[in-house]
Amino acid sequence: MTVRMRHTPSHTKNRRSHHAIVDRGLATCTRCNAAVLPHRACLNCGFYRKHEAVDVLKKLTKKEKKAKQKELAEREA
Repeated sequence: MTVRMRHTPSHTKNRRSHHAIVDRGLATCTRCNAAVLPHRACLNCGFYRKHEAVDVLKKLTKKEKKAKQKELAEREA
């Protein structure tokens, strides 16, 4: 069987013109100045809109907690 009405290459490319990947804009965290996706909690400090949304120290080991607390203290100062 053959195709009755083929799409021309220009028609196909015209349709695919909206498939381009768009670079997402990044915001900065108000607390630690890390790059964050907008409207999401910061992965570095766990804060969203000046409130702690996620406890980032909860799943870390004792050694990692100490290093993370030191890093966060340095960023605040």
